[in-house]
Amino acid sequence: MRRIAYHGDMNQALPPALSADLHTLSAAAGRIAVYAGGSGPPVLLVHSINALASAAEVRPLFEALRQDHSVYAIDLPGYGLSERLPRAYTVGDMCAAIRHVALWVAQRHPGLPLQVLSVSLSCEFVARLAQETPNLFSSLALVSPTGFRGGQTLRQPAGSTLFMPGFDRFLRRPGPGWGRFLFRQLSRPSVVRYFLRRTWGGQQIDETLWAYAVRTARVPNAEQAPLSFLSGGLFSADMHTVYESLRLPVWVVHGTRGDFTDYRALDLVRDRSNWQVTVMEAGAMPYFEDLGAFMAAYRAILGQFAKCA
Repeated sequence: MRRIAYHGDMNQALPPALSADLHTLSAAAGRIAVYAGGSGPPVLLVHSINALASAAEVRPLFEALRQDHSVYAIDLPGYGLSERLPRAYTVGDMCAAIRHVALWVAQRHPGLPLQVLSVSLSCEFVARLAQETPNLFSSLALVSPTGFRGGQTLRQPAGSTLFMPGFDRFLRRPGPGWGRFLFRQLSRPSVVRYFLRRTWGGQQIDETLWAYAVRTARVPNAEQAPLSFLSGGLFSADMHTVYESLRLPVWVVHGTRGDFTDYRALDLVRDRSNWQVTVMEAGAMPYFEDLGAFMAAYRAILGQFAKCA
């Protein structure tokens, strides 16, 4: 793909990440942006959590699924076109926003099961929601989910996180503004490209995603949710318990390249009848690299899930 040059005028108002209808819902963590398109059974897409995340991360899936589904993509609180409040964000904020959108989608499609596909850390949020509200989703598709690295034991008390309060106070304290300084360094165009290459596990990345990620850094309060990510407040310490509690169909897909390839703890659930695992020769967002193979696997899995319903 053609490499896009960055110019300093990207600090104008952030445009939509997807070519779709854009809805704004009011939730506890502020206004939530939701993209909608297509027709058919509903699917909700949830992007990952990082310094510059947004619904742009699920663009290929949105375009593919809108051909035969009613597809929705959320900008999580503090990201994309959703409201960015000047405060820390929590797992509860993210879960509440996804639940709010899921119930809104369900009202638009009464009687139809809702599938959800999430990426990376957001997989923890949808898994928790599926545990707390078993009838909210009909199935989970978890792309490169966190919480499955080897050597981890995530069985702390329910609702506990990996939050480092001292580090968070340091990042957010008034004065020199170290958190904002760190965010500005992480959101430099060359640094964004570096981390995306680590995500892809190679030099070739999606240039459109890179350009949009750089642009999102110029929105006021853009650092607030990422600082919660950096201080561990959005990572759950009880995820092994949560994952093992799931009874609905779950599909995990992950790649073999880049920084996110350690899934040894999947052995906790790999042999369970409601879990299926697919490995692709790709990075952490394999649908950007081989959309055809990803969608073929996803549609096959959905067909199997439908037969089990």
